[in-house]
Amino acid sequence: MEKSTMSVQELSSQMGISLPKAYELVKQPGFPVLRIGTRILIPVDSFNAWLNRKAEGGDKDGNK
Repeated sequence: MEKSTMSVQELSSQMGISLPKAYELVKQPGFPVLRIGTRILIPVDSFNAWLNRKAEGGDKDGNK
């Protein structure tokens, strides 16, 4: 079974960006994130959809 969420550290590694840049990214409006207490989790399916919208030229909030 694949994981349904990833941590900010995993996001950083997957995208090939620095950890501070990953934290900057999860603070952007429209970025899919779950906050559980102090923990920040990124739903994998929502992240992939967000990334596809960005790759297709969606606006700054990830909407077309």
